[in-house]
Amino acid sequence: MMTSAVSRWLAYWPVPFTLEMAESRIAWARDAARERKHLPFAAERLSDGALLGWVMVNRAAGCERRGTFGYWLGEEHHGQGYMREVAPAVLEAGFRLLDLDVIGATVHPDNPASLAVMRGCGMQRVGEGMMFMPARDREEFCWSFERARPPGASVP
Repeated sequence: MMTSAVSRWLAYWPVPFTLEMAESRIAWARDAARERKHLPFAAERLSDGALLGWVMVNRAAGCERRGTFGYWLGEEHHGQGYMREVAPAVLEAGFRLLDLDVIGATVHPDNPASLAVMRGCGMQRVGEGMMFMPARDREEFCWSFERARPPGASVP
């Protein structure tokens, strides 16, 4: 499911992505979720339960009230509106379950699909700069986006 066409936009998901890497990532995500540092979600298609991809909100290191948002969809699921449906729900869960004030994300400026997802879930562009991409072991130019907790949003 993780292809070069998907991984090229992602900071932390290299190709090849082995079964052992997937098992390690899932174990890490479960542990971090138990510690309320991470909200990992497997995105599934409602009609048949097919795995579409991975969506997450992480508590930012060193800043308990900020989070980061990331996701990927399998290449065969691109362009069907799935992430526009999933992203707002995951952001709301991050605000509520992790008690975050702000959630940020970074996007390559030449990735129109992710730019549309950012706009669609109310994220605003707040900056740009170089970001280290471990998946490719290099710095890449990205745009930064943020969304603040909606006024009056409840916490657990």
